[in-house]
Amino acid sequence: MSDKKEMLLPNLSVQQLEYLLAAANHKTRAAAAEQLGVTPSALTQGLTELERRVGLTLFERKGRSTVLRPQAKEVLEYARRIVAETKDLTYWAQAQREGTSGQIRFGAIDAIAVHHRASEIREFHESFPDVDLRLTVAPSGSLLKALLEGSLDLVACVEPEVVSEDLISEVFLEEPLLIYAPKEKVVKSTQNWGPWVSFPQGSHTRRIIASALAALGVSYEVTAESNQPEVLAEMVRLGLGWTVLPPAQANTGIDPLIPIKKKPLTKRRLVLIRRSSAPLDPAMEILVNYLKKIEP
Repeated sequence: MSDKKEMLLPNLSVQQLEYLLAAANHKTRAAAAEQLGVTPSALTQGLTELERRVGLTLFERKGRSTVLRPQAKEVLEYARRIVAETKDLTYWAQAQREGTSGQIRFGAIDAIAVHHRASEIREFHESFPDVDLRLTVAPSGSLLKALLEGSLDLVACVEPEVVSEDLISEVFLEEPLLIYAPKEKVVKSTQNWGPWVSFPQGSHTRRIIASALAALGVSYEVTAESNQPEVLAEMVRLGLGWTVLPPAQANTGIDPLIPIKKKPLTKRRLVLIRRSSAPLDPAMEILVNYLKKIEP
């Protein structure tokens, strides 16, 4: 075993190191003190205390001036590193507080990411380039699972039937759902509606559609499924069945679908969801305001 005692580290302050840098960069203590916004006596006291804590004499007098001694070179280089890194830390912390940096793992359904809030997401990304925005586009169920598992920080999706007590949910948009049918099969009697092409079993939107059709006494026989609204719309164009979609996703392409009625079958509520245990993140709060279309 070594007989050497553990060396005690000097208790240096960043302020004292700032004083050293200022004194080294100015011809007089008065000029250095003016740059720092302190009195010359306060500067001198701080430098004296720095010398005491380092255990070396760092300055010597030359005429009316006080100059650094050669042995102060290593202390000066150390001061430069520490002050520079402390400034970097200060700027980083300020950016974190103001929401101008950081990372956000954001998940959204395609209707939000592609249609309703595409321009807002792009504007946020362009306005805050130092925020590492990681976007995942997926169905609501997959997004909520990822949120609960901790791999996403914020989710914009269809409102689930039940929201876990571990999550905070707020509605930010209501979206109409309209009925679309193949052109040659548009009929007035609800008894003849269908068959249907729809979102997969377990989908939040499918649950809403099934409930609304059941209230009208309409049979909901699903013959084909897809998570992608564009695929469902194409199935309708091919005559494979009827569907219920948001207009934003049915009216796309060179051959937009025309609803059988202007009045929506029902509406779905789109929500922003986050974990209740997550710490307040200023960058995420700014993104939420963009998605809610609240002016910065």
